[in-house]
Amino acid sequence: MSRHPSVWMGLGLCLPFAAARADWEVNMTPGVTDVSQSIFDLHMTIFWICVVIGLLVFGVMIWSMYMHRRSTGQQPAHFHENTRVEVLWTVIPLLILIAMAVPATRTLIHIYDAEESDVDIQITGYQWKWHYKYLGEDVEFFSNLTTPREQINNEAPKDEHYLLEVDKPLVIPAGAKVRFLVTAADVIHSWWVPSLGVKKDAIPGFINEAWTRVEEPGLYRGQCTELCGKDHGFMPVVVEVKSPEDYAAWMAERKAEAAKLAELTSKEWTLEELVARGEQVYQTNCASCHQANGQGLPPMFPALDGSAVATGPLEGHIAIVVNGKPGTAMPAFGPQLSEVDIAAVVTYERNAWNNKLGDMVTPQNVLTFKQAEEATQ
Repeated sequence: MSRHPSVWMGLGLCLPFAAARADWEVNMTPGVTDVSQSIFDLHMTIFWICVVIGLLVFGVMIWSMYMHRRSTGQQPAHFHENTRVEVLWTVIPLLILIAMAVPATRTLIHIYDAEESDVDIQITGYQWKWHYKYLGEDVEFFSNLTTPREQINNEAPKDEHYLLEVDKPLVIPAGAKVRFLVTAADVIHSWWVPSLGVKKDAIPGFINEAWTRVEEPGLYRGQCTELCGKDHGFMPVVVEVKSPEDYAAWMAERKAEAAKLAELTSKEWTLEELVARGEQVYQTNCASCHQANGQGLPPMFPALDGSAVATGPLEGHIAIVVNGKPGTAMPAFGPQLSEVDIAAVVTYERNAWNNKLGDMVTPQNVLTFKQAEEATQ
């Protein structure tokens, strides 16, 4: 038997959706922490209370409509100013709300108990990356998206962690109570890791508290959940939980790297070394706006290839990278990047594409510029 072509087309369009529904999950995840489990248990408690209420209410409605239908000659009853009914429909909802408020209050107290922490970490949201600072440890770093541009541009297959990969995850020790102090440097962000049961808004000028305690080592992923600009969807969160021994070793490595970076400021750099390092810094921090080819996305993100900044005086180029440009999307990279990385990216921009100026900026030049600015403030 033949069918109209539109019928087969409709069936073909439905097949992908039918396959997708097989993996469709609508419930919350229990997570891996006591807090996330408490949130899940509260969610399920309230859910089943609502289910029971729904079954009772709709059951009574359906029974009443069937048993008291007009065809049976039923006469409607009158409940006007019936004190007993009014008391019942006031007291019963009140008791239900109390039954729901008790576990909800218990869970909220648990969520907000951030005292007596073992590790304190300041989390600052930037457009579009996260900055982590381990208070009291002199360790801090930025966490940037590392998903290949080929995947983002649909030029390569996407894996299961598409847009959820970073160069430096937040590392915390297993079994320790970790307190997060969450804020932002520019616009409102939101730091969210569902498996940990943590979701906290990052608001400029405010510090919000959250905490977690993860018993088992592992890798947990999340995202920024507050629309924060052009690359909001490219701002993942990755938390790596290590055993106490591995965490101590990792912390020692980070401190050694910080000391090594300080030494690089006084190193004698060659133009080739700065350009090579600068290209990496540019791809991580600048390419999303100014594009890998330096052509930008005018007028919002101007081109750097042949621009007055990238081919103009060195001091002006350093100034706009360090201080940003007020009133535009260009942020101040002075607090975000080291003197080495600022010198490298400025040198790269002045020698990439068609610029080819052949000059260079050293980390010492950047440090001198910053010190001069501080002296005038």
